[in-house]
Amino acid sequence: MEQEINNFISYLHNIKKTSTNTELSYKRDLGKLRQYLEEKGITEVDNITADVLGSYIVYLGENHFAAATISRNVASIKAFFHYLCKEGIVEKDASDGLKAPKIEKKMPEILTPEEVIWLLEQPKGDTPKEIRDKAMLELLYATGIRVTELITLKISDVNMQMGFIICRDGNRERVIPFGAAAKRAMTNYLEKARNVMLFDLQSDILFVNCSGQPMSRQGFWKLIKYYAKKAGIMADITPHTLRHSFAAHLVENGADLRSVQEMLGHSDISTTQVYATLTHNRIREVYAKAHPRG
Repeated sequence: MEQEINNFISYLHNIKKTSTNTELSYKRDLGKLRQYLEEKGITEVDNITADVLGSYIVYLGENHFAAATISRNVASIKAFFHYLCKEGIVEKDASDGLKAPKIEKKMPEILTPEEVIWLLEQPKGDTPKEIRDKAMLELLYATGIRVTELITLKISDVNMQMGFIICRDGNRERVIPFGAAAKRAMTNYLEKARNVMLFDLQSDILFVNCSGQPMSRQGFWKLIKYYAKKAGIMADITPHTLRHSFAAHLVENGADLRSVQEMLGHSDISTTQVYATLTHNRIREVYAKAHPRG
């Protein structure tokens, strides 16, 4: 099954021209399915039945995976089996009757502008690590990019003079500006910390860990949790919280949705419109609290 999964990912990349994030997501989801099936003694795609796939979805639910995660796994499995049928690798689509759980749509968690400031002010020291942490947090909030995009940025993707980064996702790229605070933090990192931390001085990777290697998602996840706790922020924030906060604060301060959509890299404007809803809800809350007849 591993070979079929790898062929499917290659098909997505070469034929469908999907984004890197999409490919990683499919590979991760199908890898979990493969591990489950192997534990059941199933190693060939021909032996996968509708009942087995149904039991896997039940297994995910019993192990407390979120409805959104299960729904994404169902979509990944369906796409995989559609490919297998299309290529003639299997005769019947075992995923045909697979149902995704209903997802209760939740509004994204955002920080207040004050909480963002508290968070960004936490890396205060002059050690290479703290200088790097400050630059990463400032750039993430300044641009709203995804954590995967942040940790895979290259030096060549950054234009310090003009103040923008080029973010690449598969065959697509977008140009995102950043402001003075991020520029100061980035300049400080490039001048004082990066070369000190770098293992391979020929490397073009922008942010490196304490071993001089590229940062990992898990490494940055721990980093943001640490500084959130240090800042006294009670919300259970993730790297994506800063992306949501970036978008919501832009919309709240008058940015048009199309521009925000372009910066976030959303293919559908409806995905971006949630931030307008957040802003309207916030305005209503302020009105209700502050207006004498609210």
